[in-house]
Amino acid sequence: MLSKRIIVCLDVRDGRTTKGVRFRDNVDVGDPVEMARHYYEQGADEIVFYDITASAERRGILIDVVRRVAATIFIPFAVGGGIRSIEEMRAVLLAGAEKVSVNSAALRRPALIDEGAAAFGRQCIVLGMDVLRVGVRPGIASGYEVVIDGGRRPTGRDALAWAEEAEARGAGEICLNAIDADGTQEGYELEITSRMASRVGIPVIASGGAGRPEHLRDVLTRGQADAALIASMVHFGTWTIPGIKSALHQWGVPVRLRW
Repeated sequence: MLSKRIIVCLDVRDGRTTKGVRFRDNVDVGDPVEMARHYYEQGADEIVFYDITASAERRGILIDVVRRVAATIFIPFAVGGGIRSIEEMRAVLLAGAEKVSVNSAALRRPALIDEGAAAFGRQCIVLGMDVLRVGVRPGIASGYEVVIDGGRRPTGRDALAWAEEAEARGAGEICLNAIDADGTQEGYELEITSRMASRVGIPVIASGGAGRPEHLRDVLTRGQADAALIASMVHFGTWTIPGIKSALHQWGVPVRLRW
């Protein structure tokens, strides 16, 4: 059985790691380069770096920070936020990232996924998706709507339909962030995670809501996620990567241990 991945998320604004609840009330939690090194040394399987205001501000990503993080860690590193073209993907990969995450720009121009997969291989292309539970309505058969620009703009697109289209276009993974759960530390949104994992044949990374190891256990088992993204529970010192992995191991969840 493949090991489940524990991925630490660094949301970066103005060169600093930040964390909020449901995309609001963000607070500064530290330097992304130092934090990336710390989590790498603790045993994180991957790091993901999101420049959280790049898309809404219509600007490029903070390449210098990407380069400094990449020089510090030796595990897979994904970068997202404001990536709108093949040239910007190439710049991020040349700066040291293994993967690029596209979100708002891919929704506006879905061919970006095709182009990225053709140029760099689908293993490099992660579709980031922020979703809100809105209830079943015309065009939103799943009851979950995709939103873009850091949760600021609804799209009228159904989350499951968009996931299937992105897979067909060449996305290699989907990072599914449930805004209703984001930053609450009350548990992942299991319903949409399990439904999406059942609908696509590529890995689904669950994001939004981790507060205790049992939340990861639930989303990696009942939620059928291939990986779990965490932030608040380690950023604020409540849990460590070894502590989380030890608990998951005791529950029988396959994870990579360092001892």
